Amino acid sequence: MSKQYPGGLITKTPVTPSGAYQTSTASGVWTLAEQAYWTKLGQWPTAGNVQPGVSASYLVIAGGGGSGGNAGNPSGGGGGGGYRTDTSFSLTGSFTVTVGAGGAGGSSSTKGVNGSDSILSTITSSGGGGGALGAGSTSLLRTGADGGSGGGGTTDSNGGNPGSGGSGNTPSTSPSQGNNGGLAGSITGVASSGGGGGGAGAVGSAGVSTSGGNGGAGTASSITGTSVTRGGGGGGAGSQSGTGGTGTGGGGNGYASSQSATAGTANTGGGGGGSSGNGLAGGSGVVIISYPSTSPDLTSIGGGLTYAKTTSGGNTIYTFTAGTGTVTV
Repeated sequence: MSKQYPGGLITKTPVTPSGAYQTSTASGVWTLAEQAYWTKLGQWPTAGNVQPGVSASYLVIAGGGGSGGNAGNPSGGGGGGGYRTDTSFSLTGSFTVTVGAGGAGGSSSTKGVNGSDSILSTITSSGGGGGALGAGSTSLLRTGADGGSGGGGTTDSNGGNPGSGGSGNTPSTSPSQGNNGGLAGSITGVASSGGGGGGAGAVGSAGVSTSGGNGGAGTASSITGTSVTRGGGGGGAGSQSGTGGTGTGGGGNGYASSQSATAGTANTGGGGGGSSGNGLAGGSGVVIISYPSTSPDLTSIGGGLTYAKTTSGGNTIYTFTAGTGTVTV
C-alpha cells in the first residue's frame, strides 16, 4: 500500500496493533482521515507507555492520628487515616501522588495531632483525628479530633465529664472513608479510661470503667496480591487497675499496667495507642495503584516519591510509601 508524494514514493505499512496498546506501530505517511479511522478502533499509536484510559484499581490511606497526651488521666487513641479504594481510576496524563505522614502524639497539655492527607490525583483521604488529652481541662481537650476516622475521648482530672470521640468521614466522602472515635470511660473520682480511635471498618469502642476502649477495626485489601488490613484505630489507655484498648489494622495498643502503649504501624494509617505520658504517633499512610500488566510501566515518577513496583495476578502494582511528586503515564 503506497502513495506518490512530491519527491518520490513513500511506502506506508499497515497498523500492527500489539494488544491494542500504544506499542502498535504505523510507519510511513498517513492521511488525517486514516489516522481517525484507526484511532476510533483504539489501535492508533499514542505517546506514553500506558494506553490512555486504562482503568486502574487504587487504595489511598492517609496518615493515622496521634494519641493524646496525659495530664493525669489515660488518653484517647488516635483515629485511623481515611481509607478510600475503587477500581475505576483512569490512568492518563500526569497526576500528583502524596503519602500522608502519621500525626505526632500529644504532650502533657495537648491532644494528639491529626495525620496528614494522602492524595492520588483528585482523590483525597483525610488524616486520622488525634486522640483527646487525658484529664483535659476543657470539653474541647477531652473530645477526640475529627478526621478520616475520629480520635478517642477522655475524662477530666476527676474521672468525670467524659468527652466524646471525634467524628469520622470528615470531610464526608461516599463511600465513607472512616468511622467515629469512642467515648471515654468514666467513674467519678477514679482515673477512668480513654476511648478507642475510630477505624476504617468500625467505630472505636468506648472506654469502660478503668479499661480503655479498643480501636476501631481496619479494612482488608488484596490490591497487592496479599490480604492486608490497614486503617485501624489506636486503643484507648486504661488506668493502672484496668486494661488498655487493643489496636488492629495497624493501630497501636493503649497503655495499661499490663501493656505498653504503641505507635501506629508505618504505611497502614493506623492510629497511635493511648498513653500514660506523651502520646504516640500514628502510622504513615500509603497510596497503591494496580493495573493489567498488558499495559507497560509508567513513564516517569517524581524523585520525591518512595515507591516499589511489583507484579501479581497479571497486574502491575505501584506502592508509594512516602513523599510527594508527579507521576506521568
